[in-house]
Amino acid sequence: MRLDKAQDLLKRHSCEFSYTEEDGLGSIDLIYRGVSYYIWEFADGEEKGVETNLRSGGRSEDLTGEDYEEKLLELLKWRLAS
Repeated sequence: MRLDKAQDLLKRHSCEFSYTEEDGLGSIDLIYRGVSYYIWEFADGEEKGVETNLRSGGRSEDLTGEDYEEKLLELLKWRLAS
């Protein structure tokens, strides 16, 4: 299972979400306060990260680097607090 910390955080906040894993990469889709959000993990050559629309529901951004999951958790905490 991938994106374990993000899944744990969503469970602690009682958020309904779906998790899918394909080719060793995780994907989370959720609806929070009526807005659809996604977290899609990717590996593009040497670059690894997630694509998400957590910051701005209509626009996606990539979080990359060795610490992409920590960046994701901070963004997810911010979204769940709003």
